[in-house]
Amino acid sequence: MMGDPKYPLLFKDGNITIGTLLAIHSKETSPSFEFTQKPQILLCSSVNPRDLRLAQTIIFAIEEINRSDTLLPNISVGYKIYDTCASRLSSMSATMALMNGVAFTSRETCSGQTPIHAIIGETESSSTIVLSRTTGPFKIPVISPSATCECLSNRKEYPSFFRTIASDYHQSRAIAYIVKHFGWSWVGAVNSDNDYGNNGMAIFLKTAQGEGICVEYSEKFYRTEPEKLQYVVNIIKQSTAKVIVAFLSHVEMGYLLEQLSIQNMTGLQMIGVEGWITSKSLITPNSFNVLGGSLGFAVKNINIAGFSNYVIKAFWDTAFPCSQEDGNSSKGQVDCSRYQDLLVLKKYVEEGSEQTYSGNIYKAVYAVAYSLHNLLKCKEKEGCEKDLTIQPHQVVEALKRVDFTVKFGDRVWFDGTGGAVAQYEVVNWQQDSDGSIQFKAVGYYDASLPPDQRFVLNTENIIWAGGQKPRSVCSESCPPGTRKAGQKGRPVCCYDCIPCADGEMSNETDSNNCMQCPEEFWSNAEKNKCVLKAVEFLSFTEVMGIVLVFFSLFGVGITVLVTVLFYSKKDTPIVKANNSELSFLLLFSLTLCFLCSLTFIGRPTEWSCMLRHTAFGITFVLCISCVLGKTLVVLMAFKATLPGSNVMKWFGPPQQRLSVLAFTLIQILICVLWLTISPPFPYKNMKYYKEKIILECSLGSTVGFWAVLGYIGLLALFCFILAFLARTLPDNFNEAKFITFSMLIFCAVWITFIPAYVSSPGKFTVAVETFAILASSFGLLFCIFAPKCYIILFKPEQNTKQHLMGKTQTLSSVFGMLIFLYTLLIFHHPNAKAKAENTFCQIMGDPKYPLMFKNEDVTIGGLFAIHSKETLSSFEFTQKPQVLSCSSVNLRDFRMAQIMTFAIEEINRSATLLPNVSIGYRIYDTCASRLSSMSATMAVMNDQEFAEENGCNGQTPIHAIIGETESSATVILSRTTGPFKIPVISHSATCECLINRKEHPSFFRTIASDYHQSRALAYIVKKFGWFWVGAVNSDNDYGNNGMSIFLKIAQDEGICVEYSVKFYRTEPEKLKKAVDIIEKGTAKVIVAFISVFEMGLLVEQLSIQNITGLQIIGVEGWITSKSLTNPNTFHVLGGSLGFAVRKIAVEGFSDYVTKAFWDTAVPCSRRDNNSSKTELNCSRYQDLLVLRNYNEDVPEQRFSSNVYKAVYAVAYALHNMLKCKEPIGCDKNLTIQPQQVVEALKKVNFTVKFGDRVWFDSTGGVVAQYEVVNWQQDSDGSIQFKAVGYYDASLPPDQRFVLNTENIIWAGGQLEKPKSVCSESCPPGTRKAVQRGRPVCCYDCIPCADGEISNETDSNNCMQCPGEFWSNAENNKCVLKIVEFLSFTEVMGIVLVFFSLLGVGITVLLAILFHNKRDTPIVKANNSELSFLLLFSLTLCFLCSLTFIGRPTEWSCMLRHTAFGITFVLCISCVLGKTIVVLMAFKATLPGSNVMKWFGPPQQRLSVLAFTLIQVLICVLWLTISPPFPNKNLKYYKEKIILECSLGSTVGFWAVLGYIGLLALMCFILAFLARTLPDNFNEAKFITFSMLIFCAVWITFIPAYVSSPGKFTVAVEIFAILASSFGLLFCIFVPKCYIILFKPEQNTKQHLMGKS
Repeated sequence: MMGDPKYPLLFKDGNITIGTLLAIHSKETSPSFEFTQKPQILLCSSVNPRDLRLAQTIIFAIEEINRSDTLLPNISVGYKIYDTCASRLSSMSATMALMNGVAFTSRETCSGQTPIHAIIGETESSSTIVLSRTTGPFKIPVISPSATCECLSNRKEYPSFFRTIASDYHQSRAIAYIVKHFGWSWVGAVNSDNDYGNNGMAIFLKTAQGEGICVEYSEKFYRTEPEKLQYVVNIIKQSTAKVIVAFLSHVEMGYLLEQLSIQNMTGLQMIGVEGWITSKSLITPNSFNVLGGSLGFAVKNINIAGFSNYVIKAFWDTAFPCSQEDGNSSKGQVDCSRYQDLLVLKKYVEEGSEQTYSGNIYKAVYAVAYSLHNLLKCKEKEGCEKDLTIQPHQVVEALKRVDFTVKFGDRVWFDGTGGAVAQYEVVNWQQDSDGSIQFKAVGYYDASLPPDQRFVLNTENIIWAGGQKPRSVCSESCPPGTRKAGQKGRPVCCYDCIPCADGEMSNETDSNNCMQCPEEFWSNAEKNKCVLKAVEFLSFTEVMGIVLVFFSLFGVGITVLVTVLFYSKKDTPIVKANNSELSFLLLFSLTLCFLCSLTFIGRPTEWSCMLRHTAFGITFVLCISCVLGKTLVVLMAFKATLPGSNVMKWFGPPQQRLSVLAFTLIQILICVLWLTISPPFPYKNMKYYKEKIILECSLGSTVGFWAVLGYIGLLALFCFILAFLARTLPDNFNEAKFITFSMLIFCAVWITFIPAYVSSPGKFTVAVETFAILASSFGLLFCIFAPKCYIILFKPEQNTKQHLMGKTQTLSSVFGMLIFLYTLLIFHHPNAKAKAENTFCQIMGDPKYPLMFKNEDVTIGGLFAIHSKETLSSFEFTQKPQVLSCSSVNLRDFRMAQIMTFAIEEINRSATLLPNVSIGYRIYDTCASRLSSMSATMAVMNDQEFAEENGCNGQTPIHAIIGETESSATVILSRTTGPFKIPVISHSATCECLINRKEHPSFFRTIASDYHQSRALAYIVKKFGWFWVGAVNSDNDYGNNGMSIFLKIAQDEGICVEYSVKFYRTEPEKLKKAVDIIEKGTAKVIVAFISVFEMGLLVEQLSIQNITGLQIIGVEGWITSKSLTNPNTFHVLGGSLGFAVRKIAVEGFSDYVTKAFWDTAVPCSRRDNNSSKTELNCSRYQDLLVLRNYNEDVPEQRFSSNVYKAVYAVAYALHNMLKCKEPIGCDKNLTIQPQQVVEALKKVNFTVKFGDRVWFDSTGGVVAQYEVVNWQQDSDGSIQFKAVGYYDASLPPDQRFVLNTENIIWAGGQLEKPKSVCSESCPPGTRKAVQRGRPVCCYDCIPCADGEISNETDSNNCMQCPGEFWSNAENNKCVLKIVEFLSFTEVMGIVLVFFSLLGVGITVLLAILFHNKRDTPIVKANNSELSFLLLFSLTLCFLCSLTFIGRPTEWSCMLRHTAFGITFVLCISCVLGKTIVVLMAFKATLPGSNVMKWFGPPQQRLSVLAFTLIQVLICVLWLTISPPFPNKNLKYYKEKIILECSLGSTVGFWAVLGYIGLLALMCFILAFLARTLPDNFNEAKFITFSMLIFCAVWITFIPAYVSSPGKFTVAVEIFAILASSFGLLFCIFVPKCYIILFKPEQNTKQHLMGKS
C-alpha cells in the first residue's frame, strides 16, 4: 500500500473489534494533490461536542459490556474510533483503514479473522451512504445512530446497513400529519440539498399531496451555497405561507437562521426535524425571535445511568490515549498534539443531558454485542466459544434477529429494512421566565402503537410563533352554501368560494361541488340545506283567501236572506211575478255558485279538482237557465196578451222546469265526458317558478274546460239578447231590464276573465277565477233581486197587482247600493319575489488488470460493463478471495470500449491534436457489479507498478476516467474519485443528482441530464392530451431521480399520475406488484423511466399476462435497445414513443470494429511490454472473439458518439494544458494533475468531425438533444425505431419540441391516438367538479346553472352572466336577455292593434254618419256638439291604446298614461255633459224653470273643459314631480328583461285612474236617475249601460293588472281601454245609428217627443 496507514483517534484492542466513524472535528484542511510528493496529513479542527459525546458513549457501553458476566462473559470487546472530520476524503480514508486494519500482511493466506466485525457510524446520511456502499460488497455491518435517509432502507443497495433510529419515512409522514392536524394547508418547504434533505422532503411532499396540503414553494440549498441560501430567503420573504417545513441539518439551519435574523423575518411557524430541532448550537440571543414557537420531531431524550460521571473522570483516566501509555499505542508514541483541543472539554458536561443520539449509539453497541453473543454461543457459566471464526456477514444475519431490552427500558430490534421503530417527541421552542430557551415536549409519535394512538399532542402547552396559532392557508375555508372553484394555474389549495346557485346547496365546509336539490326541494337562503319548496296554492289562511271566503259566505248569507224574505212574501204580486218557482230555483243556484267558489280555495286534492270545475259549470248553467227561463216568461207573457194567443200553454211552468233541466243536463253530460276521458287532477307545477311549487288543478282535458265555459257563455249570450229584446215590454216591473243589466255584468266579467286567467301565475289564476265567479254571482243577485227586495221592504205600496200593471217610476238608490257593494269587491295582492510521513507500504492481494490497455504519455481510464453477469466469490476470510468471473457479453458497452480505443487511435494519428503526445488507455470491465466497479475504480486510480521508494514520480497514473454507463454506478465512481479530483466523464449517466457540484465537483458527461428528458416526457404527455397516466421506474438513482422530476413537472402541467411504482432487477415481488397495478389501472399511457435491464423483466411479465394495448412512453435507457426486440415484445411495446440519444454514424468505426480493433487493442492478439507483469489469461476474451466479424449493430449504437466526444474532450483539455502548437508540438515536461484536467474540461469548446459542438455547462453537462422515436414494424416483420420528431434545448422555447404526429404508429398498431384521461373533457357549458378523494384529473362535468356560462373546455368555474345577459341553451355564451314588451309584431299586439284601429274606424264612420245627419232630430238631441266631441274623444281613446304597444321609450311612457287619462276624462266629461243635459232638459219643462240658461251649450263646453283641465293638471304635476320612465325589470324573471314603463309616482297613476273612476261613478248615478225621464229617446238608459260596462271592466281590471306579469300587464290595461271604449261607443251611438239607418221614420221630432 502506498502511504502510511491511518490510525484511529481512540482505540482499544479486544477479542472482537467494533469500528466507529464519527465527525469528532467538524473542519478539515485539505492537502493539495500535486502528485510530486506524498500527500500531507489531513489537519482537523473545531471540536464537535455532539460526536465526541457519541464516541464517549460507545466506549462507556463497551466498558459496560466488558464488565458484564452475562453478555459476552469471557470475550473482551475492543474499539477503533476514527475521526472523519466531517469530510468525505477523511471518511473514505478511515473506511479503508477500518476494513484493512493497521498491521498489513504479505502472506498468501489470511489469519481467518476479519480486522473489524461491525462499524458504527456515520452520523450524517450522505456520509453513511458512501460508507455503506463501500463496505456493502464485503458484507460488513454498518449501524448508524442518526442517519435517517429513507434511501438507506433499500436492502438491495445497502444489504448490511442497520440503524437505531427510524427512517425519515416516518418523520416525513408525521410532519405532514402535524401540518394537517393544525389545518395548515398552505406551507413553504426548505431542505438541505443532500441525501438527507432531498429524500426526506420528497416523502413529505408526496404525503402532503395525499393529505391535501399545498406547498407554495419547495427550495433547497447546501451549506457551501450562499447564493442559493439568499435565493431561498428571498422566496420565504415574498411568500404568503406562514408555516415553513424545514427538513434541514443543524448546519444548514444555522445558516438559514442567521439570514432570517438579518432580514428580521419573524412570526413564521417553523416545523422542524430531529436534525436541528433540539440543537443547542442554534440557541443565540437573536434566534428566539425567528425560531420561538417552533415545533418539531426529536429523538427521545434518554439519560444513561452513570454516563455523566463517566465523561467527567473515567473516560479521561482510562480511554483517552494521552492520559496513559499502554498497548493501545503500540505502533509508536502517540502524538498528543491532535488531542489538545479535546482536553478542554474534560470538565464540560452541560450538554450531556441533551445528547439525544447517545441512547441510539448505546443501543447500536449492545446490538452488536448481543449478535456476537449469539454467534459465539455464549452461556452464562461456560462463557463463549472463542475458537469460532466470526465473519462480518454472519454478524449481519445475527443483527437481523436481535431482540433485547437495554437498561433504560427501550426494546431493540430491527425491521425488514434494518431500521428501528419510529419514536419521536414533539418538542416546542419555549422561553422560560429567566429568558433561557427550552425544548419542551408537547406530545409524541410512536409507530409501535395502534394507528389511532400513535400521534398525541397537548396543544394547550404549545407556545406559537407570534404568540398565537398561525393560520396558513392559500384561501380561507369555503363555508357551507358555497363551493371551491380552483384558481387557474395555482395549486388546489388556492380557490375562490363561489356561492351555490339557486336550487343548489353544499352542507359541508370546503365542498368541491354544490349538489342540485331534488325536484321538489329548493335551497334555503344560506344554500346549506335543501328544504321542501314552498307549496303555493290559494289557502284559507292567507289574506286573499280570507277575503274571498268572506265574500263567498257573504253572498251565501245575502242569498239566504233574500230567499227567506221571498218565502215570507211568496203570495205578494212582486214575488209571484215572472214565475216565483224559477226565482227560488235561481236563489238556490246562486247559493251553490257562491259555495262552489269555496272549492277553489284550499289545497287541491283529486276530489276537489274534479268538483271545483264541474260544480262551477253545473251551478252556473243552472243559474243562467233559470234567468233564461225568467226572460222567456216575460216574452211569452207579452205574447199571451195578443188576441187569440195561447203561447203560455207551450211555456207554462212544466215547460220552464223542463227547459232548466234540459239546459243543465247538457252541461252535466259535458262534465261527465270530461271526468271520464281526462278529468282534472292535482298537479305540482314546477315549471313556472323554480323556487316554489304551484299546487294547482291541472285541467286534464283543456277541451273539456273550455267546453264547460263556452257553454255557460253561450247561454249567457242567449239570455242577454232575449232580455235586451224584452226590456221595453209594457210592464211596470219588467224583469228583462234587470236581467239585461245582470247579463251585461256577467259577460263583461267573464270576457275580462279570459286574458286575466291566461296571464295570471299560480294562485292568482285561481283567485281571478274565484273573483269572476263571485262578481258575476253578485251581479245576478243584485240586479235581479235587489229591486224587488227594495219594493217589498221599503215600498210595500207598490207591491200590488195594480201598480205592477201600471206606469211608475222606480228609485235609483238601489243601484247606488249595487255600486257600493262592487267597490267592496276590489282587492290587492302583494308581489312576493328575491394555492504525511514516508512509510514503506504494499497492497494486499493481487492488482486488478484492465481488460484492454495501452501505455503511452497520457492515460485515460475507462469503466464499462462489457459483461453483464458476475459470479461472486464467498467472503469467508480464510483464504484469498477468488478472481471474480464475468459472463454474458453486453454488446452495447463493448461497442463503447471499442469507440474509446478508436477515438484514441484517431487522436494519436492526428498532426494537430496533441501532435507529439500519445494517449494510452486502461479499460476495465465492471461486469455490471458494484463490487467489480469498486475494485476497478481503485485499480484505475492507482498503478499496476507500485513504488517502494519514498518519493513519487510526480505523475498521476490516470488523467481522466470515462464511465460508467449506469447512473447509480457513476454516482459511486464520482464520489470515490471526487476527493482526489480525478475527472470522470460519463457518456450515458443521466441522473439529475449528478449535477450537484458540491457532491460531484469533477464529474462531466456528454449526455444531457434527466432533468431535460423528464420535462420533455411531461410535455409529450401533455401535448397528446394524456392527463391520466401510469408511471413505472427503476428503483435506483437513475429511475428515482428521473421519475421525481417527471412527477413534479407533470403536477405543474396538470397531468395526473394514477400510480407510480418502482422495482429493481433483483426484486421479483415488487415487479409482480407493479404488473398487477398496471393491469388493474385505467390509464392507457405508461411513462416508463426504466433502465434496459428492468424494462426487459417488465416486458416479459406483461407478455406473460398478455397485457397489451398500452401506450408506453420511454426514455433513452431502453427505447432503442435491440435486446428488447424479439417476437414476443412487439405486441407489448409496439407503438411505444420515447426519447433517444441521437443516432450518429462515426466515420470509419464500422470497419474498425471488424479488423483494426482486434489487431491492436485486444491483448490476446499481441504480446508486448504491456503484459510484462503477468501472463495474460486469454480465456477471459473467448466470448468477445466471437464478435470479431460482426458489425451489423454499429449503425444503431446511439451512445458511441458520446464516448467519442468524451475522449476528444479530454484530448482537447490536455492539448490546451500542454500548450500544444502545431509546428512545435506539446510541452512534455509539464506535469499534469487531475484537478488541472477538471478545470481545462470546463473550458473546452470544439466541434467533432460529425459536426457536433462539444462544451460543458456549469453542471458538467451538455445541451439536451433527443430524437423522438417510435416502435414500428416493417412489412418483413422487423422492428424499427423510427424518428418522428426531436427535442433540442439549444433552440428557442417555441422551436425546441417538434413532432410529426402523422408518422406515428400507436399502441396496438392503431393509426388513431389513444385516449387516456380519468374523466372526459368537460365541454363548454359545464364546469369541472373534482371527485372527492381522487386526483384533480378525476372530475364530474356539472352543467352550469341558468344564468351562468363557461366558454372553454374543462373550465373550473361557471361565470355569472352580467345583469342584462343570460346563458344560452348550451350555457356556453352569455346572450342578451330576451327583452319582453308588447310589440306590434306578435299575435297579441296585432290583435289589439286591430281592435284599436277597428274602434277608430267605426268611430270615424259614425262621425261621418252623424255629420251627414247633423240636422236630424236624433243627432241634434242631447247636444250634437257633445256627441261629436264624444266621438272625437273616443277616437283618441282608441288611438291612445296604441301608445301602450311597442318598445317603451321616455316619451312613450309619459304619453301613454297621460294621454289615456286625459282622453278618458274628456270622453267621460262629454258623457257626463250629455247626462246633465237630459236632466236639465226635463227640469226645463217644469213651469217657471229657466235652468237651461244655466246649462246651455257654453256651460256644457265649460264643464267638459273644466273636468278635463283638472286631469291635465294632475298629469302635469305627475310629469313634473316623478314622471313615468322606461325601466328594465330584472326582478320578476331571471331569464328575461321586462321592458316596461315604471309609473314614477304611483300616487300620480292612481290619482289619474281614481279621477276617471270618480267621474264615471258620478256619470253612472246621474244617468241612472235620468233613465226613466219621459222622453222617447232618452240617452240616460244607454249611458247607464255604458257606465255599467265601464265600471265592471275597470273594477275587474284592478286584480288582473296587479297579478299579471310583464307584457300581460300592458295587455290587460289596453283590453280595459278598448273594452270600455267599445262599451261607450256601442251603448251610446249604436241605437241612434240604428234609427238613422233602419228606422228613418222615427228620426222625427214628433216621434222623439211622443209616447211609446
